[in-house]
Amino acid sequence: MNDSVLDRRGFLALAGTGLGGALAGCAEPRTAHSMEGNSSSQIDRDDLAEGSTYTDVYEAVIDSVTQVQVFGIEDPLTGEVGQGQGSGFLFDDSHVVTNDHVVADGDEIDLQYVNGDWTSTRLVGTDYYSDLAVLEADHVPDEATPLSLSEEYPVVGQEVLAIGNPFGLEGTMTRGIVSGVDRTLDTFDRDFAYSNVIQTDAAVNPGNSGGPLVDLDGDVIGVINAGGGDNIGFAISAAMTSRVVPSIIDTGEYEHPYMGIGLATVDRHIAEANDLPKRTGIIVTHVEPGEAADGVLEEATIRREGDPIPVGGDVIFEIDGEPIPDRHALSTYLELETSPGDTIEIECWRDGTETTESLTLGSRPSTR
Repeated sequence: MNDSVLDRRGFLALAGTGLGGALAGCAEPRTAHSMEGNSSSQIDRDDLAEGSTYTDVYEAVIDSVTQVQVFGIEDPLTGEVGQGQGSGFLFDDSHVVTNDHVVADGDEIDLQYVNGDWTSTRLVGTDYYSDLAVLEADHVPDEATPLSLSEEYPVVGQEVLAIGNPFGLEGTMTRGIVSGVDRTLDTFDRDFAYSNVIQTDAAVNPGNSGGPLVDLDGDVIGVINAGGGDNIGFAISAAMTSRVVPSIIDTGEYEHPYMGIGLATVDRHIAEANDLPKRTGIIVTHVEPGEAADGVLEEATIRREGDPIPVGGDVIFEIDGEPIPDRHALSTYLELETSPGDTIEIECWRDGTETTESLTLGSRPSTR
């Protein structure tokens, strides 16, 4: 779903008003509450404030952050065709990174840099499973230089800055901290969850999607995935981005490793029902026929006495010697440490006995 559709629903819910000529999504709604302005427009003044460390980071980064204008979006609820808007940033000399959900439904995509330059683009490729997309820009200003992805894994409490175009307000920066790491985040249609997601309390809103979340060195620690609620925003990690984006540039796509299982994190009730020695790991609730786990792992049956509880399936607690305490750990390990075709060693409990199974990973099926 494009940010425009998401924002349209949110805007209507909050404002109870019409959209004017464009889908309210990330497009600037032309209402009495419309706002505009470019905080980085250069006006010749002699009495500028001194600023701060955050000002230094902003000035180092802002020329490389773009506004993404998407045209030809059809609202699935009304059939109305309009436009949406998000953010992006320069990844190399000609490629701009943004979110899949910002651009996937558009016919044409333009970029505006903070110096006012506009350029058309070519969509190189998208990846639904990481919500990442790459555009090739026809023009890049001399002032814009590629932003570096951080090679350090973020930690809770680390200061971060979100830079982008919330509600079309170009060149906006907000400050916060890393509130959580290793999150999984449901997709808009809830048929999948993004892995290795960073949580932040930096204010992000519709229109921020696709922009950079940076540390105080100006390195990108994540690609913003808009907000989840008050004081909760999310970003696809730099670690995930560093795997996905180069592949999209080279081939137009990225293949994710796939086991072909349904699962549930072991809690007290599952541990007790399965006589497990400790409450940790994930239980296999379903094995997809014809996929990698078929014939290798055993699925549970669901006990329907009271709350449904999976019983009897394999309980995975280690992969390649790495502890897998919950579904977040499994997802992160597969996405950051493995590729399709790799063979992994799975330590699991089966019928009260510890066993090791070898499984060769497949590729996650495409949704498009």
